[in-house]
Amino acid sequence: MRNKQEGSITKDSSAVLLSQEEAIQSAQVSNTNKKNEKIGFGKMFFWQSRAISLGCNMLIMGFLSIYCTDTLKMPAALVGTLLMASKLCDGLIDLLAGYLVDKTNTKIGRGRPYELCIIGVWIFTMLMFSCPPGLSIFVKSAWIFMMYVFANSIFATFLNVSNTVYMVRAFSRQEDYVAVSSYGSLIVILFVVAFNVSFPMAMAKLAISAGGWRALIAIYAIPLLLIGLLRFIMIKETNDVDSATSEKIRMKDVFTLLKTNHYIYVVAVMVFVFNFITNMGVGTYYYTYIVKNIALMGPIALTNIVVLPILFLFPPIIKKFSTTKLMIAGLFISCIGYVINFIALNNFGLLVLGSILVGAGNVPISMLSALMIIDCADYNEWNGRPRMEGTLGCVTGFTTKIGAALGTGVMGVLLGFSGYTGDISTQPDSALFMIRLLFSIIPIVLYAVVAFILTFYKLDSLIPQIRKDNEERRKQFLH
Repeated sequence: MRNKQEGSITKDSSAVLLSQEEAIQSAQVSNTNKKNEKIGFGKMFFWQSRAISLGCNMLIMGFLSIYCTDTLKMPAALVGTLLMASKLCDGLIDLLAGYLVDKTNTKIGRGRPYELCIIGVWIFTMLMFSCPPGLSIFVKSAWIFMMYVFANSIFATFLNVSNTVYMVRAFSRQEDYVAVSSYGSLIVILFVVAFNVSFPMAMAKLAISAGGWRALIAIYAIPLLLIGLLRFIMIKETNDVDSATSEKIRMKDVFTLLKTNHYIYVVAVMVFVFNFITNMGVGTYYYTYIVKNIALMGPIALTNIVVLPILFLFPPIIKKFSTTKLMIAGLFISCIGYVINFIALNNFGLLVLGSILVGAGNVPISMLSALMIIDCADYNEWNGRPRMEGTLGCVTGFTTKIGAALGTGVMGVLLGFSGYTGDISTQPDSALFMIRLLFSIIPIVLYAVVAFILTFYKLDSLIPQIRKDNEERRKQFLH
């Protein structure tokens, strides 16, 4: 058994790991003939189908604030406070979700059953954007709060937590994880770009009334729900790492993980800040009040398609350098884009350049963070503990949603303090300047902090030895 220092594993490994390691080895033996098998486009698309659906849903959530302020006529500060308050439910829900997923054992798999939660996400999203505007402020607040909790805090939680659990049981090789996280992300980006182009233009035509908002969301929700179910229907859990183990995950294992695996907190901070920035939804306000043309968001978003070839470079870059260094480089590129955003105002050329640089820099974190969760699971196994991908996913899932909600919430509060109100078409200079800060300078400061924190993530250098040691230990149990 390995001691707490990063040493090698001795032959007298703890018996408590025996069944777990035999299960893993059994899965490896059963997948020997798949060693050189490549993932086809069909399987890649089906795997990413749910990411397409949930990703577009998160983008729609970015328009919730302006829906509440300009259509429901709710104060910006109140909207921000409501979204932040909804996150008070997330702590217990996320911790419980990770524990439940790690304990799940059904005929169709461990992570796969939770894919059906995409149905709940879209149902409550449609209800969220269907609030009658004639209700009192109190009732509208309660409506938005409850729908947001169900869509984001409950159903999206189980989707996020189960994602890595599903991945390691649907694919058997590290190369597969990198492939679906990089090449597969091309598919997601194409759909996201299509959404970013079409939604603002449709919004400019339809979202001029409460009924228009309902129709707009339904137009996107129904097909995206059907797309989101494709992964559940088409991808089975074939990499069986659980059938031979009798080990049960206990609640104390969750707290042991939280106490001993400090690398997951680096990942958690990273995704927190990333989602704080990307979910503020300030772009809608920027193009409405600074550029004065909300429909222009679509064509500018389309220019982000030029970043797609970057994803082909990820696998060789990761082999030569590391995931962390790639992410830090991306953060630097995004910061350059945000500097351009600050000076762009309504200059189309500068807006395009800033959008491309921000989009390109964001790609590594948005597409490759799942690989770091798998690294943390390998680290757990290396130290003689259960892998617990579900619990690790709940930690990052929790900070993802907290970041997204606080991004929207803080933006609403800051806009409220700066004098913004949805009842007037011309905003005061203080509100306009705040919108510019949120669109540029504030993200720069936060990304600089993330880049510094990522320097403490040492698993990139340890993971080759960790996987080698884990493999050797599995072979010992096999023989």
